[in-house]
Amino acid sequence: MAEKEKPQKNQQKEKPSEEEKILIPPLDFSSIVLPFFTQALISLGEIDELKTKKEEDRLTLSKRLIDLLDLLKKRTEGNLDSAEEKFIESSLQQLKMIYMEKAKIITL
Repeated sequence: MAEKEKPQKNQQKEKPSEEEKILIPPLDFSSIVLPFFTQALISLGEIDELKTKKEEDRLTLSKRLIDLLDLLKKRTEGNLDSAEEKFIESSLQQLKMIYMEKAKIITL
């Protein structure tokens, strides 16, 4: 009988290809803000994904996401470094301007 090949103890595993590697975002404050920001952009129709929903439903969802980011900003006040403060503030300003334009509160 043929002897089974035994794996060598020092045999190195093949390195994963680029396609097999999983991109994991950095663990920082932006990892908390970006999902809310992206979902708000989608619900505002800035990213084509929710074209089938009514404008009113999208605006209601957008307002909720903006309110959540506002709450996060208030609850973290005094605990963020300057870059984090600027990041959440600029994210909120962008979303609020788009929201007000879509809700016909202002015209740009």
